[in-house]
Amino acid sequence: MARTIDVASLIDGRRLNGFNYLVITLSWLITAFDGLDQMMIGFTVPYIRDQLHLTNAMIGYIASAGLAGMTVGGLLSPVLADRIGRRPAVILTSFAFGVLTAATAWADSYPALVVMRFVDGLAIGGMLPLAWALNIEFVPKRIRATVVTVVMVGYSAGVALAGPLTNAIAPDYGWQGVYLAGGIGTLICAGALSLWLPESIRFLVVSGRRPDVLVHTLRRLDPACDATPADRFELRDEAASAFHVRQLFAGPLKLVTPLLWFGYLMSSLAVFFISSWGPIVIESLEFSRRTAAIVPSFTSLFGASAGLLLMRFTDRRGPGAISVYPAIAVPALLIAGLGLVPHDAFLVVVLVGTSLVTGMHFGMHSIAGIYYPSVIRATGAGVATSVAKFGAILGPIVGASVLSSGIPVVRTYALLAVCPAFVCLAVLAMSAVLRAQAPMPGALTAGGAAPRAG
Repeated sequence: MARTIDVASLIDGRRLNGFNYLVITLSWLITAFDGLDQMMIGFTVPYIRDQLHLTNAMIGYIASAGLAGMTVGGLLSPVLADRIGRRPAVILTSFAFGVLTAATAWADSYPALVVMRFVDGLAIGGMLPLAWALNIEFVPKRIRATVVTVVMVGYSAGVALAGPLTNAIAPDYGWQGVYLAGGIGTLICAGALSLWLPESIRFLVVSGRRPDVLVHTLRRLDPACDATPADRFELRDEAASAFHVRQLFAGPLKLVTPLLWFGYLMSSLAVFFISSWGPIVIESLEFSRRTAAIVPSFTSLFGASAGLLLMRFTDRRGPGAISVYPAIAVPALLIAGLGLVPHDAFLVVVLVGTSLVTGMHFGMHSIAGIYYPSVIRATGAGVATSVAKFGAILGPIVGASVLSSGIPVVRTYALLAVCPAFVCLAVLAMSAVLRAQAPMPGALTAGGAAPRAG
């Protein structure tokens, strides 16, 4: 006799097992290459500038072209994933940005670099929200933000690797060798995804497709499950609904979504300002090129560690927990930017401030998709990511304008403090909205967690 099986209860009532760790590991790896391929421009640009005689304005537009592509890709790929599935979208995207990153090695002029960074960004921009959505839909609500952050540590590891990889390859083989190495590594990882990455179990339930695949995946998730393709599957923690973008603003999401977008945009502006111009700013302050490349790498690693530390509080207390990092980052950046610290201690203060900004950005990543129902989760996370990319596009352009303005270079850190200040306000406002709405059925539950605001 056919039964009705609540897949949501099955997921929430269990602990993570080897199957979950496989999905997390594969997502971690491809996210690492996403971070490496995306951020290597900030570390290779001193070599590219010397070879192609680029101005600061040209460098800003090259970086922004990649981010513009990521904005478009972040909109298109998740919408596609909500229609055809997470697995095919992830695999297609990963192969695409592997090929395009390697092909960047043959871009030998300013216009060619602008074009290649844009088309590479189309593929790179779609990866992160897809990886988040896939992992969110396999794990219990109580640890969703933590799992997203673990996956995002891969991104940070990739960013951290970009500096040492550039130092190891570029002096002997040129900046082109860095892009070849990144692209080939990505393609190897994409091959692993095509072999072992499963389809999202929640997507299979919502779409009603391939009950045989759904049953096989359920048994991998829980070997004790005795479901058959004849059974009926449902998600009782979500109201049944068809895909429509207006769901991004349904109920309390009409306030949560714009606040999320604003905070995420300001967070991205800060992080991409740092990643695009951090090495050049530090080098301009009379530190060596190698030091200028290593400091942002440490920023990425420390920021990832800070993000992991934060996420257990975010899972339990809601987005308000994220406000701690920007609240501390603001005075640290002001101290550095206003020259209130001796030269010997300057890099330490910069490292603290920028690491907290990175940890803050991890916090915004972790909540980008958890408030949306499965039918639009990839779209919700993708649209939020794409909106954030407008801030990311502005980061390199603002940096170029500031560095070309004639003000002391060190003041860039004081100006940067504006971004975490706005992020702090946005996440506190989100927390207030969630607290006012709790307890809430459906879609804030629809997204998953309805975490306690605090």
